[in-house]
Amino acid sequence: MLLINNLFISASLYWWINVSAVFMVGIVCSSLIIPQILLVAFRKRLFDPQDERKLHRNATPRLGGIAFTPLLIFSIVLLQGINLLLGRNDIATNIQEHITELTFSLCATLLIYQTGITDDLIGVRYRAKFIVQIIGGGMLAFSGLWIDNLHGLFGLYALPPFAGYLLTVIVVVFIINATNLIDGIDGLASGLSGMALLYYGIVFMYREAYIYAFLAFALLGVIIPFFCYNVFGNPKRGRKIFMGDTGSLTLGIILSILGIKACMGPMHGSEPVNPFATAFAPLIIPCFDVLRVFLHRLRNGQAPFAPDKNHIHHKLLSAGLSQRRTLVCILAMSLSFTVVNITCARWININLLLAADIAVWTLLNIRLTQFIKNKNKKKPIKTETFTDYAN
Repeated sequence: MLLINNLFISASLYWWINVSAVFMVGIVCSSLIIPQILLVAFRKRLFDPQDERKLHRNATPRLGGIAFTPLLIFSIVLLQGINLLLGRNDIATNIQEHITELTFSLCATLLIYQTGITDDLIGVRYRAKFIVQIIGGGMLAFSGLWIDNLHGLFGLYALPPFAGYLLTVIVVVFIINATNLIDGIDGLASGLSGMALLYYGIVFMYREAYIYAFLAFALLGVIIPFFCYNVFGNPKRGRKIFMGDTGSLTLGIILSILGIKACMGPMHGSEPVNPFATAFAPLIIPCFDVLRVFLHRLRNGQAPFAPDKNHIHHKLLSAGLSQRRTLVCILAMSLSFTVVNITCARWININLLLAADIAVWTLLNIRLTQFIKNKNKKKPIKTETFTDYAN
C-alpha cells in the first residue's frame, strides 16, 4: 500500500490498485462471514422452506444475502480510511463529487436490504415489497440519479424531469424483481449479477467514475465466495447456502443504481457505444425473462405475480439439462447478448438492436417450448395391468 502514496505512480495505476484492493477485501471478508452465517442458521434452524417448486431436498439456510450490504459498505469505507491514513484523499474527493447520489443510494439499499431480511425471516407481502421498492426508486430519482435521456430509443432523447423520475422508479422496481425472480437454481442470480458487476466496474473505470467502479467490484468480491458455497457446497455437510430475498433484492437495487448511472452517459469525453446499450446489455436475460413470464401469465388469465415454473431455467431443466448445465447455458447466453449488443451498438440503431434482441429471445423460447413438447410426447405412457380374479 506504500506504493499508493508514491507520487511517481500514474493516476490510472493508483485507481486500479485501489479497485483491486476493494475487490480482495470483499472476497476475504465474505469468506470469513458466510461460514458464521451457516453456523447461526443451523443452530437456530433458519432454513429455506421446501415446496413443490423448490429443487433442493436438504435443509439449506437462505440467509447468505445478509452479508452483502454490510460487507459492501465495509470494503469501500475501509479502503477509504486506509487511503486517508496514507495521505491520499482521492477516493474521498471522488465520493464528494457524487455525494448526493451516493447518500440516497445507500438509504435506498438499506431500505431494500431490511425488507429482504424481514421477508426471509417472517415473510412480507408482495404489495408491501412493491411499496418499499417504489420508495427506493424515488430516492434515487430525487437524488439526481435518474434516466434523463433515452439516447434515441423509440426516437426519444432528453426527458423532462417528471417523465424521467417516473421511468426511473419503474426501471428500479423492474430490475429488482427481475433479479429476484431469476434466482431459481444454484448460482444463477449471483452468476448473472457477478458478470454484470464485472462489466459495470470496467465501464466506470473507463469513465473515471471510480466510486461506482468500487461499488461494482466490492460487491463482486463479496458474492464470489457466496457463489462457491451456493453452487459447490455440500448440503449434507452444512456447507450450502442460498442468498434469499435479502441477497436478490440487494443485488437488484445495486444493479439498478449502476445501470441508471451508466445510462446517464459518460462523464468525460464520449463513447462510441450508445449509453442505453451500455447501461442495460448485461441485464437482458433476467429482464427479458421476467417480462415474458409476466405476459404469459396475463395471456393465460393467471395472476401476474403468482409463482410458476415458466422461467428460462425451468424450461432448460424440463428439456433435460442438469442444474449445473442450465447455469452454464444461461450464463453463456447472457455473455453472448452482452458482447453482441455492445459490439453492434457502435453501428446499429438502438431500436433495431432492441428489436433483434426481442426476436432472438422469442425464437429461442419458442424452439425450447417445442422441444419440451416433443420430448414429452415421446415419453412412454405407463399403463397398469389388472388381473381378473373372477372364477
